[in-house]
Amino acid sequence: MKKVILLYRNAFGGLSRPAWMMSLVMFINRSGAMVTPFLGVYLIGELNYSLQEAGVILSIYGLGSVCGSFLGGWLTDRIGHFKVQFVSLTLGGSLYFLLLNLRQFEYLAAGVFILSLVNDCLRPANSASIAHYAKPENMTRAFSLNRMAINLGFSIGPALGGLLAALSYRWLFIADGVTCMGAGLFFYLYFRQKPGNQTKQPQQEQQPLKEATGAARSPYTDWLFLQFVLLCSTFAIIFFQLLATLPLYYKQVYALSEGKIGLLMGMNGLIVFLLEMILVYLLGEKFPRKMVVASGVLLLGLSFISLNLMAHTSILFIAMLLLSIAEILAMPYMTTITVERSNASNRGAYMGLYTISYAAAHVVAPLLGTSIISAFGFSTLWWAMGGMAVLSATGLYLVVQAMEKQRYDKQKFTGISTQEFLVS
Repeated sequence: MKKVILLYRNAFGGLSRPAWMMSLVMFINRSGAMVTPFLGVYLIGELNYSLQEAGVILSIYGLGSVCGSFLGGWLTDRIGHFKVQFVSLTLGGSLYFLLLNLRQFEYLAAGVFILSLVNDCLRPANSASIAHYAKPENMTRAFSLNRMAINLGFSIGPALGGLLAALSYRWLFIADGVTCMGAGLFFYLYFRQKPGNQTKQPQQEQQPLKEATGAARSPYTDWLFLQFVLLCSTFAIIFFQLLATLPLYYKQVYALSEGKIGLLMGMNGLIVFLLEMILVYLLGEKFPRKMVVASGVLLLGLSFISLNLMAHTSILFIAMLLLSIAEILAMPYMTTITVERSNASNRGAYMGLYTISYAAAHVVAPLLGTSIISAFGFSTLWWAMGGMAVLSATGLYLVVQAMEKQRYDKQKFTGISTQEFLVS
């Protein structure tokens, strides 16, 4: 027991106070994340939309996410991560109260697009903020701490959302809006006086990363990074079946109630909360990132394939466990790779493009998933996701290997010591 406690203490040790507070903000925000996990079920069960119409609405949500990710990255480099995060949280929260009154397809589609656009301005700004406040040697763990908070919140949000949905879907929108605005208020009160809220970062903070990555450049001309982003998007298309089609699968194939669906989806957040910091701490730099990331993607594919291997509710828990571990292995290192590819003057653009890869997946995942289900059924969808995972894992292994080699060659050219290179 003492060894376990010591392991957790070491895993969480050395992280800055602002990094902890930023994670608390995201925990508050994600604790109210109730609308998105149930949006497909709400559209079909409450508003009587068809499967295809629900897929279109979910894809429009993803389109708004793409635009919001681009806009958030652009604004972060110009007005600073503080302002972008505050506006996104407070304005985004207020929009949930508008969305709950929209029923007609055209109005609902427009409302979902605007809501997603505003909400996803937060992501690149939040990533840039974490990179600013984290210590270089703790970068991956700082991002893991933030993701841990998000996933702890996500373990609460869908579970509570399932209970509220049993009463009325209206409460989902109200709870999501209140917690989002509450996170914005807390964020403002703590971070308004913190250094680093200005648009430009001090020169001395820019220099270390510039030495390791070279002069500022646009991520849109970084061809190796563009390949990485495309493969991350493929991974995300598979992963976002968690939100796009898994709830429909639970409802239509296993006839689970909204409460049970919420608890099952909340299991994902709980597993990531309990295990991610420990696994990231234990893995550290012991294994090449190309292997860790590729293993995570393959495990994600296996989680969906497993749904075809057994027709029993126990497989739902096994699949969710595999999916959660896959998320732990892949996502923190993908984010760290992106941060290391950027510097303080272009980090918003790099994080924005990386976030766009996930936002684009929000567009493709529901359309692809619902189309395959309509034509061939759930079983074909799960096999297809497994095949995509194999292709994505192979590509990521090769691209991350090339990125690491390029970074190592640049480290040798600039004369940075091995220790500085490893922690930069």
